[in-house]
Amino acid sequence: TAGYWNPGALVRINYPEITLMHDERFGGLFNYDFASVALPYGPDVSLGISLIRLGVDGIPDTRNAWIDNNGNGIFDNVDRLDYDKISYFSSADWALFLTYSKKVDETFSYGANVKFVRRSLGDQSATGIGFDIGLLYSPFTDFYLGVNAQDVTTTLVSWSTGRNELISPTMKLGTAYFFDMLGGRFAPTVDVDIRFENRRFASIAHIGPISLDPHVGLEYELGGLAALRLGYNDVKQVSFGAGVHLRRLDIDYSFARVQNRELGDTHRISLRLIFQEDRFARGSE
Repeated sequence: TAGYWNPGALVRINYPEITLMHDERFGGLFNYDFASVALPYGPDVSLGISLIRLGVDGIPDTRNAWIDNNGNGIFDNVDRLDYDKISYFSSADWALFLTYSKKVDETFSYGANVKFVRRSLGDQSATGIGFDIGLLYSPFTDFYLGVNAQDVTTTLVSWSTGRNELISPTMKLGTAYFFDMLGGRFAPTVDVDIRFENRRFASIAHIGPISLDPHVGLEYELGGLAALRLGYNDVKQVSFGAGVHLRRLDIDYSFARVQNRELGDTHRISLRLIFQEDRFARGSE
């Protein structure tokens, strides 16, 4: 998943991997899906391809279903709908990531994404291309600092209607530390999204036009076989998770509850398949 979170970290894999994730957000209102393939290449490079879809499906289109009984073009009664003429469409964002990641030495690695964006809304669509740059630094054992500059050159998205929009850069800074305690391994994490969109009223904190949205998390892993997780994000959402780690397969699940109960809960499940065989290992012929 480093292709999304931090391309500089993808080089840490030692075997080919496939990841699939499905997220039903707000009681299934949004569907969020992710798939990726990552390969070690040579002694110090990894390559990856990732695909993301975030969409709302089954949106009713009633534009051609109204019956104008008055002939004045004013529709204020639901009984004037011809339900047989209602069609349905989706609103979806797609993103395809091509990732390159390289290890400089045991403490530092970097990576980059080329990503292609596709948006659709009914019979309208948009395309764009963007770039991400990620860095991972470990100044001492089990302590990591990460930086991911998303849409670093500002991503232009061009609509079929002739309208253009810009996706501004986002800087993600994060840190994690691993230590042993209570018969297992703890990993507290903290990160912050730094945006430059003047989000004065849609962020946790801001300094002029720069907004700051922090997240914190904690993982407890027991014997490398099972993990429990707790998180808190910038929309005041608490999430809980658990994972089972087998030799070649990881299964992870998380649950998040929002303050507004009418929106419903969020469930996420992911599978990671690791081709953990000597013939596929990094450095093998």
